[in-house]
Amino acid sequence: MGAGPTRLASDETLLADIRSAGWNVEHDEVEPVDETDPEIARVIGLIRRLAERVADAVAEGAFPLVFAGNCNSCLATTAGVGPENLGVVWFDAHADFDDPEENESGFFDVMGLAMLTGRGWRALRQTIPGHVPIPERSVVLAAVRDLETYQRRRLEGSELMTAPGEIDLDEFEQAIDELTRRVERVYLHVDLDSIDVNDACANKYAAPGGPALNRLSDCVRHVCERFQVAAAAITAYDPNLDDGDRTLGAARRIASDIAHGVHA
Repeated sequence: MGAGPTRLASDETLLADIRSAGWNVEHDEVEPVDETDPEIARVIGLIRRLAERVADAVAEGAFPLVFAGNCNSCLATTAGVGPENLGVVWFDAHADFDDPEENESGFFDVMGLAMLTGRGWRALRQTIPGHVPIPERSVVLAAVRDLETYQRRRLEGSELMTAPGEIDLDEFEQAIDELTRRVERVYLHVDLDSIDVNDACANKYAAPGGPALNRLSDCVRHVCERFQVAAAAITAYDPNLDDGDRTLGAARRIASDIAHGVHA
């Protein structure tokens, strides 16, 4: 998935779609960290650098659209745009809601939303410039479906609002309505494996039972209509598993939806 951001950022069709919405596109790539550092230290190091880049972009009046290999990038993007009146709309087949005490996979990326809402890795999170946890009650998690029993139990015991699986539009609208009563700005997070695997295979974790691309696209555009989108991210794309560039096509469409839907 680390190859995904470069592939997306260099795709001329995707960039042309963004420009067609009236945006000027500038590309800024976060430089690698020391590969001899431990994995978690490397990820947090990249997050710190990305947080500074996002903050700089916002200060210049730009809209940050982040292409990232993993979902932990959310910590950087939300830190960069600032926590004031900020909520989250998160599309993902997985909850990414584990903390270190309960995680069974050893996969750091499944902790992104937990860290964003203030659970786990407190000392490391505090090294991220501008990081402030987002309350669980200010998060809508949609398309989630691929869960272990302990993950489902954790999610059901949380204050997150969910519209699972294929995304029932009434459930999604109800959650969005509730979120509008709490925040005005949102961070929009689209993990491409939120799309049903029959429409696009974003990575090796892709799962059946999710929304078709058309439904996801409708939901993304609806979020842009209802909120000031402070920043957005498209994550978790593995080009090596993209049969016929179907996932690339999905990413192009989602990027275009965001570009046309966000108010400059």
